[in-house]
Amino acid sequence: MTGTVHFIGAGPGAPDLITVRGQRLIAACPVCLYAGSLVPREVVAGAPPGARVLDTAGMTLDQMVAEMATACAAGQDVARVHTGDPSLYGAIAEQMRRLDRLGLPYDVTPGVPAYCGAAAALQRELTLPGISQTIILTRTTRRTSAMPPGEDLATLGASGATLAIHLSIGNIDTVVADLLPRRGADCPVAVVYRATWPDQQILKGTLADIADRVRAAGLSRTALILVGRVLDTDSFPDSLLYDPAFSHLTRKAQGEGGS
Repeated sequence: MTGTVHFIGAGPGAPDLITVRGQRLIAACPVCLYAGSLVPREVVAGAPPGARVLDTAGMTLDQMVAEMATACAAGQDVARVHTGDPSLYGAIAEQMRRLDRLGLPYDVTPGVPAYCGAAAALQRELTLPGISQTIILTRTTRRTSAMPPGEDLATLGASGATLAIHLSIGNIDTVVADLLPRRGADCPVAVVYRATWPDQQILKGTLADIADRVRAAGLSRTALILVGRVLDTDSFPDSLLYDPAFSHLTRKAQGEGGS
């Protein structure tokens, strides 16, 4: 009987933000591979006694897939634990492609994305009526991979959408330079370092000063950049969803007749 590889999103940092399904899968898998530089050790502490638990921070793709293949061939399920939600910058596609070639089964359990953890830390809604109803999840070019044509910040920033910029704190000057002409110097920016972790840190500013704030704080990795007017305004209309004069499927407007 062949084992199954379970790709599991561990959430943004706090161990108790993993899903119940993810937690149960880890507790049932005799082999667990986790990204130790980003996933708290407490998340995989629930692996069964005697489980083979490996930190993949120092492993190559070939080494990880070899561990998965060996376990599956022995009929063992594998918990492959990623930070946040594995569908976002999780590098799971290349792992799944290898598993497809080997004919090995796998599934994916979603997790709380980092940008949601950051929004919760900021106590902000990222989609405000009349301000922004769109969130763009993106990153900037780094050594690991370049951005495809048309996905540069100068292009994406032309919209009024809320921007959640991943893996780019080391490029903060480029982020500011690309967005400043399109969003203005007063556009609010928040940087959330290690959202939901015990050492979480939040910096608030504008495009005019956020780069200096980041440098002063010494932040160079593991931080999410949020940009948009939703971060610093109370001037937005209430949603019609709860308006007494608005009818919808489960509620009639006040004053409407009907049986």
